[in-house]
Amino acid sequence: MLKFDFSDKSAVVTGAGGGMGLAIAQKLLQAGGSVLMIDLKPKPDEISEGDCCTYVQGDLTDPHFVTSAIDMAASKFGRIDYLANVAGVLWFGKDRSLLDMDLEVWDQVFDINLKAMVHTVRAVVPHMRKSGGGAMVHFSTIQCLRGDAIPQDAYSASKAGVGAISKSLAMQLAVEGIRSNTIFPGPTLTPMQARWDTNEKIESVGQHIPMGRLGTPGELANAALFLLSDGASYITGAELVIDGGVLLKS
Repeated sequence: MLKFDFSDKSAVVTGAGGGMGLAIAQKLLQAGGSVLMIDLKPKPDEISEGDCCTYVQGDLTDPHFVTSAIDMAASKFGRIDYLANVAGVLWFGKDRSLLDMDLEVWDQVFDINLKAMVHTVRAVVPHMRKSGGGAMVHFSTIQCLRGDAIPQDAYSASKAGVGAISKSLAMQLAVEGIRSNTIFPGPTLTPMQARWDTNEKIESVGQHIPMGRLGTPGELANAALFLLSDGASYITGAELVIDGGVLLKS
């Protein structure tokens, strides 16, 4: 069992209404941290707000909302040390080959998956500077590292941008003690993958993964907490693939 200590530290987690974001927020709280949870979805029933936890429902593509929420959390918690950018959309049916798709959908996906990251980073970094440093982890996807017979080009391209921005931030902010790393998840059983809605489908997908199963939100959250923690104090600009071995297959 991994043990982390985030006592007297605070974090912002986007996409915290379910899946990986919720798992990260819960583990941060269990490790003694304070957390601002942001999502467009309503607050999950298992989350209780209090001195160490605030849940804000809103649109991450709105920079004024993002800045206001993060400034509020900094005032409440006294500091912001960490950022986990987990929010994103995968729109089956609407997001397909760039040769065919509606480019308004393209723009919407980029706003949610990539520009929202820009908003959160711009709002968080000033508070990290006041705290004397910090760490960020951003969620991309292995989909942008390979092709796909059934393309979702806006999703793949926007998530590739997440990794590129993370590396740029790592270089820009290293001297200030602010780290930035990227996680590239493979197939993981989260609400985003509602298509895997039966045990038979889950088992079928698992057969195409070298480890024989889908990942869990908790496994991805453990990796995120490590990259945020002091245990990763000399890691920045890294790209961590967590996919059960999918990219090992030709």
